[in-house]
Amino acid sequence: MTIPSPFAAPDSSRVPCIGVFDSGVGGLTVMRALREQLPDVPLHYLADTAHAPYGDRSSDYIVERSVKVAEHLRAVGARMAVVACNTATAHAVLAMRERWPEWPVVGIEPGVKPAVAATRNGRIGVMATTATIASRRYEQLVAAHAAEVTLISQPCPGLVTLIERGDLRSPELDALIQRFCAPMREALVDTVLLGCTHYPLIRDRIQAALGDGVRLLDIEDAVARQAKRVWETLGIAPVHDAGIVLESTGDPAPLQHLAREALGWRDVVATRIPA
Repeated sequence: MTIPSPFAAPDSSRVPCIGVFDSGVGGLTVMRALREQLPDVPLHYLADTAHAPYGDRSSDYIVERSVKVAEHLRAVGARMAVVACNTATAHAVLAMRERWPEWPVVGIEPGVKPAVAATRNGRIGVMATTATIASRRYEQLVAAHAAEVTLISQPCPGLVTLIERGDLRSPELDALIQRFCAPMREALVDTVLLGCTHYPLIRDRIQAALGDGVRLLDIEDAVARQAKRVWETLGIAPVHDAGIVLESTGDPAPLQHLAREALGWRDVVATRIPA
C-alpha cells in the first residue's frame, strides 16, 4: 500500500470518487445504499480483511489501521470518505478528521435514538461488536437516548469472522446467532438494532432467531443520504463512468462472492492490494 504524505490532498489526477472502507465485507451493505442514492458517482471500496475483525482489536490498533486505509483511499482520488464500520467510526473517525480537517468523513454508528423511538414496549436490543459496545461513543449514545428504556447490549464476538468466510448458511453461524439472540428473546425485546454493517447480510437468519414480532433496524440508508448531502456540497462535476472498485487487503474471493450474490453486481471484480 502506497502511503502518501499525511497532509497531502487527494490525488487530483484520479477520477474523483467516494472512498468507502470497512474491516471486511460488511460495508457492502453501505455500498448498496450509496449506489442507490448516488448512481452517477464512482465508488471505491476497501475491505481491510487482512486485519479483520476490528471489533476484537484495541482502540489504538483500530485508529492505526483506519488512518492507513484512509491514506490509500486519498491516494486513489477519494474526495471524501464513508467509514462503513461501526467499530472504526466509534474509535477512529475523530482521529481522521483531526488529521485531514478539510477532507469530509462520514461515519456510521449504532442508531440508539431511532431504536428507542421505534420500541413499543420499552425493551430494545443492540447487536454489535465487542469494541463498539465498549467504546466511549456508544456509552454516550446510550446515556443520551436510552435512559427511559430497558436496553440489552449484546456483544457478538466471532460473528463477523464467520460472515467474512462467505458461507451465510453454515451451521456454525446459525449456532452463534442463536446464542446471541437468546438473551434478547428472554428480555422480551420488541426492537433490535443491527449495530454492525456485517449483520444485515444475515438479516433473515437473525429475524428467524428472534421471531417475527421483533423489529430489526439498521442505518445504512441514513448514512448514504448523509453522504449524498456532503458530496453535493463539494461541487464535483459528474463523470461518464461511475464505476465501482472493490479492493481487499486479504483474500478478495469472499468480497467478490458477496458482491455478486448479495448485491447482484455480476460484473464487478474484486482485487487484492498489499496490506
